[in-house]
Amino acid sequence: MRPLPLPAALAVVVAGGVASAAQGAVNAEMGERTGAPVLGAVVNNLGGCLLVLAGIVALPSMRAGLAGLRRSGLPWWAYLGGVGGAVIVLVAPVVVPVLGVAVFTIAQVAGGSLGGLAVDRAGLAATGRMPLTVPRVGGAVLGVGAVALAQLGRPVGDLAVGLVLLCVLGGLAVAGQSALNGRVAASVGPAAGLAVNFAVSTVLIGAVAALTGALASQPRWPAQWWLYVGGLLGVGIVLSLLVGVRAAGVLRTGLALVAGQLGGALLLDLVLPGGPGVRLPVLAGALLTLLAVVVTSLRRRGPDRVAAEGAPEPDGRLVG
Repeated sequence: MRPLPLPAALAVVVAGGVASAAQGAVNAEMGERTGAPVLGAVVNNLGGCLLVLAGIVALPSMRAGLAGLRRSGLPWWAYLGGVGGAVIVLVAPVVVPVLGVAVFTIAQVAGGSLGGLAVDRAGLAATGRMPLTVPRVGGAVLGVGAVALAQLGRPVGDLAVGLVLLCVLGGLAVAGQSALNGRVAASVGPAAGLAVNFAVSTVLIGAVAALTGALASQPRWPAQWWLYVGGLLGVGIVLSLLVGVRAAGVLRTGLALVAGQLGGALLLDLVLPGGPGVRLPVLAGALLTLLAVVVTSLRRRGPDRVAAEGAPEPDGRLVG
C-alpha cells in the first residue's frame, strides 16, 4: 500500500488529534453518567479490544505480526506500552469534568514534552539514546509555562493543582507508551504494537475497576450511542499516527496531532452542554503549547546532534 499524499496524510493526523480530544470528553461523560469514572475507561478499552480482535480475525497480516512476537527478542518491559494508554484513559474521566477538555489537553501535552525528554535520554524508543538539546529543553519549559498560563484568572480554590499534575502525569505516561509501542512496531510491525497495547491496557484497567468496586456496582448505562465510541476513537488515533509517520515523518506528524488536539479541545469546551467555554488564558495556553511543540521539534546542527546509526533525520525518517 502506497503512502497517502502529504496534505491528505496530515489531514488524517489532524483528524486523529480531534479524535483524541473527543475521546477524553466521551470517556468523561460516560463516567459521569454511570457514576463511576473508571467505567468510562473500561468501555473505551473493551471497544478498542473488540475492534482489534475483529482485525486479527479478518486480516492475515495482523495474525502474522502477532506470530512474530515470539521471535522478536525484545525485553519484557518493551511490551508495557499499554500501561501508559491505561493511565491516560483512567485520568480523563476524573479530570475533564473539572478542568475542561482544553486544560486537560494542554497539561497532557506539557507532560508529554517532559516525558519525551526523559524517554529519549533513557533510550527507551527504537531510535536509541538521544541528547538533551537546547530546543528540546526549551520546548518542555514552554509546555510547563502553558499549563500555568491556562490557569490564570481562576480563584485559588479552583486551581485544582492536584488534577493538573495528574494530567501532566498522564502526558508522561503517554510518552512512555509511544516509545515502547514504537519499539514493538519497529521490531515486529505496527499491527502487533496495536494489539499488545490494547491487551496490556485492558488488563490494567480491568484490575483497577475491580479494585475500586466499579464492576460490582449496578450502573445505569446511558442509551446515547456516541458514549460508546471511545474505543473506536482510540483505534483511529493509532491508525492516524501510522498513516502520518509513513507519509510525513515523525516531526510533522506530531505537530499535526497537537494542532488537532488543541483545536478539538477548544471547540468541545465551547459547544458541549455545561462546558466551561473558552477563556482567554486557556486560548493563550493552547497557542503557547503549540509553540512549545514547534520549538521542541527544532533540530540543532552541531556536534551534539546524534550521529549514531538509528538517529532521526530532520524529517523524522530513521537512518539505517
